[in-house]
Amino acid sequence: MSIKPINSILFVCLGNICRSPLAEGVFRTVLAERGRDMLLDSAATSGWEVGSAPDPRSIAIALHHGIDISGQRARKVTPQDFSRFDLILGMDRSNVADLKALGPAERDRVQLFLEFAHGQARDVPDPYYDGPEAFAEVYRMIREASEALATRLAARASLPDSDQASSTM
Repeated sequence: MSIKPINSILFVCLGNICRSPLAEGVFRTVLAERGRDMLLDSAATSGWEVGSAPDPRSIAIALHHGIDISGQRARKVTPQDFSRFDLILGMDRSNVADLKALGPAERDRVQLFLEFAHGQARDVPDPYYDGPEAFAEVYRMIREASEALATRLAARASLPDSDQASSTM
């Protein structure tokens, strides 16, 4: 990925009701705490939940931490997303593979969330079939990764513009 400003991020999971809406809400909050703003959204690789509100357990864990994601609605990734967003972060490797298949010309925009945020090539596990403790763990993972991502993007923004490819950015 070339070193250029990132001004828009799309968070993606399978249904856009658990992980990606939570990531969108958490990252928006982290940016606001740092006095920053950018275009953020979330979407799904599947169309199963289009129009649905986030899972009540995602809403609950977000509210527990002062974040309201209840107004979000699930949507499916569109071809336009690959040109609209500077960075598309999949919550797990399966999401990343699906995204790269959908937008092969824009493969460099698609990254694994935890790996891009702080170098951990790990998935954010889907908590859908688990209880509230799994949602709390996913929240913790997303919050830590969001803090790291915000720090990384701030450092990246302070670099001079460059068209050189970088495997570390």
